[in-house]
Amino acid sequence: MARSTINDVKSLLHTLRSAYSATPSNLKIIDLYVAFAVFTALIQVAYIAIVGSFPFNSFLSGVLSCIGTAVLAVCLRIQVNKENKEFKDLPPERAFADFVLCNLVLHLVIINFLG
Repeated sequence: MARSTINDVKSLLHTLRSAYSATPSNLKIIDLYVAFAVFTALIQVAYIAIVGSFPFNSFLSGVLSCIGTAVLAVCLRIQVNKENKEFKDLPPERAFADFVLCNLVLHLVIINFLG
């Protein structure tokens, strides 16, 4: 039974790797950006768990900034993807401009929350 499970996992990973290799490079860059933002949020959570939560507003601002940026980047990835039929009329420049504007608003709110 364990042998078949290992073979199933290997087959699944091979399928995912081959499907992801066909992904355009601009989407891979956005995926890397999302992974970096989530990883940064996880580092902040680990730090606050180890050291303590004295400047709690700073911790919340940092984590919400990372998670908000990751969510906006996922929205950008959805809009830029050529295979997505819902946004086929939306030019990539417009999607990127929306991403930048939303990030600006998000970070203005985060800076305001810091005090």
